[in-house]
Amino acid sequence: MKKNNILYSIVLLACATISLASCDSYLDKMPDNRAEVDSEDKIASLTTSAYPDHDYILLNECMSDNVDDMGPTYANYTSRFLDQVYSWNDATDDDNESSEYLWQSCYNAIASANQSLKSIDELGGATTTKLKETKAEALLCRAYSHFILTNEFCMNYNSKTSINDLGIPYLTEPEATLNPKYERGTVAHDYEMIDKDIQEALPLVGDTHYTVPKYHFNSQAAYAFATRFYLFYEKWDKAAEYASVCLGASPKTMLQNWDKMQSYGVTNSLTPRCNLYIDASSNSNFLLLTSISEAGLFGSNYTYFTKYSHNTYLASTEDLLATNIYGNSNDMRCRPMTFSGSGMDRVIVAKLPYMFEELDPVAKTGNYRTVYPAFKADLTLLERAEAYIMLKEYTKACDDLNTWMHNYTNSNVVLTPQNIETYYKALSYATWDVPTIKKHLHPAFAIDDEGSIQECMLQCVLSFKRIETSYEGFRWFDIKRYGINIVRRTINASGKPGEKTDSLTTNDLRRAIQIPFKVRQAGLQANPR
Repeated sequence: MKKNNILYSIVLLACATISLASCDSYLDKMPDNRAEVDSEDKIASLTTSAYPDHDYILLNECMSDNVDDMGPTYANYTSRFLDQVYSWNDATDDDNESSEYLWQSCYNAIASANQSLKSIDELGGATTTKLKETKAEALLCRAYSHFILTNEFCMNYNSKTSINDLGIPYLTEPEATLNPKYERGTVAHDYEMIDKDIQEALPLVGDTHYTVPKYHFNSQAAYAFATRFYLFYEKWDKAAEYASVCLGASPKTMLQNWDKMQSYGVTNSLTPRCNLYIDASSNSNFLLLTSISEAGLFGSNYTYFTKYSHNTYLASTEDLLATNIYGNSNDMRCRPMTFSGSGMDRVIVAKLPYMFEELDPVAKTGNYRTVYPAFKADLTLLERAEAYIMLKEYTKACDDLNTWMHNYTNSNVVLTPQNIETYYKALSYATWDVPTIKKHLHPAFAIDDEGSIQECMLQCVLSFKRIETSYEGFRWFDIKRYGINIVRRTINASGKPGEKTDSLTTNDLRRAIQIPFKVRQAGLQANPR
């Protein structure tokens, strides 16, 4: 038995509680050929497996304020797993979208990255262009998976408390023992390690050896990741700096072509729009990842998962169909589509495809898959605007907000700090039964008072980000970072709020997803509840 071929208690999870004899046939396989990674090409090939093959999209969407409970009429259009996720309960059901699969997938990716880095060292170090670029990719992959794990399974970064908040194990070496034991560090330590990996990687980043750069941490993806990380790390100047490197002098030339998306019209098949959104030749897409996921069904005109839906009422009062500073959905270049009736009330902007991977041609069983942009120009632009707002460089922030808004909409409005302040200050803050696009912000970092220019501009950028990232799972991260409270409500037969059922307040410990059950069984400390 080859003891160094697996990530035992962290990744494979169950093998820690099953007899070794039952695992023999599996353990004797060499899933990544790490013992034979002895050339540039083999190392580069191994690094392609350093990306997670499960995503956070459906999980995060259903935990966020992007969905409502559609009530008993839709009771059959759900699963026990989604019921648990929507209610912020610790999930006990396995599902391809589950936190257990996300955990396992990220640590599998980290294992590949660590083996690539070790193999580079054993080969004599990153002495060639290809090895330097491969080392950068492996470092960024390791940092990215730890970043996702930390932001899913821990409380959000907080410069005041993260030194004590439970983190996740940050692995930097391939496993060499049969059943290693891990302890959780702190969120502060995780962020320090991610910072270290990014800073080591950026000088080495390059695209010369990639056949399809958009499926790797190419140069633009690397700086887009750095932008997001330092935004979350409250290092606003670095976030703005790296976004500028990523976006260059003409960011408007890099944004999504919404006019072309709209040209497909409304048809039963959303595939052409989805294929355009994840097109590897698009300047907008920096890093595309594939995953085993039903996210493409959740964001489609199929009746999958419609018990928890981005419904007409929510969309018309909070985001896609709501009136905003640019106007309304009629001003959008690619107008949201509303599907209702026959077990569905859903408003969508078609983005992520669904594809079926047939594993058994006789039984016709397999996996649903999708492709999603982990980093894209449109969001990086809004992240830079957010960083500028935190730096109180409001004119620069408005430049970015205008660039995004005039690409996404046909609006003739020109944003200034003054008209943003006037518009958002006049809006009421949302309540559970009278929702608006504006919610109280309770970030761990300091911002100016409610109604100030800074707070109003943050309301603007967060509302734009919510629209930009609909059906991509990203809203959950902003919910955590800005301490936005969520109220659970049912939607009654008339399409209006019927009953308040639960709430997630700013410091609710359920904002950190519980560590998977099998990992806790193997000895890793649970999140407090």
